[in-house]
Amino acid sequence: MTTPVRPDRPLHESHPRDFEKNRYVYPVLSRRAEGISIGVNLNLDRLCNFDCVYCQVDRREPAASEPVDLERLAGELNEMLEFVVSGKIFEHPRFADVPEPLRRLNDIALSGDGEPTASPMFEQAVEICAAARSRLELNDIKIVLITNASLLDRPAVQRALDVLDANGGEIWAKLDAGTESHYREVNRSAVPWRRILDNLLEAARRRPIVVQSLWMRMRGCPPPEAEIEAFCDRLVDITSAGGRIKLVQTHTVARRPAEQWVASLSADELEGIAKTIRRRTGLTVKAFA
Repeated sequence: MTTPVRPDRPLHESHPRDFEKNRYVYPVLSRRAEGISIGVNLNLDRLCNFDCVYCQVDRREPAASEPVDLERLAGELNEMLEFVVSGKIFEHPRFADVPEPLRRLNDIALSGDGEPTASPMFEQAVEICAAARSRLELNDIKIVLITNASLLDRPAVQRALDVLDANGGEIWAKLDAGTESHYREVNRSAVPWRRILDNLLEAARRRPIVVQSLWMRMRGCPPPEAEIEAFCDRLVDITSAGGRIKLVQTHTVARRPAEQWVASLSADELEGIAKTIRRRTGLTVKAFA
């Protein structure tokens, strides 16, 4: 089964990680950011310690393996910030049809074609993002780390998180499962399940985090109710142990997934999951179908 086309959301369907001649920095219209997000791709090698069944990154072709050119990254980021803040981005064909309410810069997002915290240059890249934000006095703009939480316990990553905390940073951490078996099936990672949960808790104890969960139809079947309930239990485990979760984002497949047997849920199905999470946890939940 293939992912259904969603003609009502064409502007959000395409998230290419290339723009003009840039190598690392790219703008997207983000449905979750509700505006323009400037992506920073530290994983041109497409290496990731997760192999999610829904991933839209094409890993079939050989990828670049050279180290991140920090000077070029800084230049691209400064130019892109000015391009977006000036409004000139909306003269570009790719963004000319963006509706007025979404013509706003929401964040700089460390994301890309793999796990950003796995990059040897992650700490320096965060410092570059913080410096660019400060230089243009973009005090209302977030620096968002989109992460699978697997490496948040590394000392270099924790130093970078301190920089994020001091510069409007926010962690958007993946949690797609409530049980280890579902985690193995969906995320297909060798990283221990316990480490993911421990890292989420420790990160949430230090600052409020956003939890991202992707729910989908697999081999024609929606997520089992027991798995949704177990997911709620994991969130409660975090909050009852002193972790702070400011928001839970539930979303579904929006672009072509890695596996053909993965498909989107309907808006009603996704909202039903969100309602269960709200009822069971008392947390704020937003659904993005």
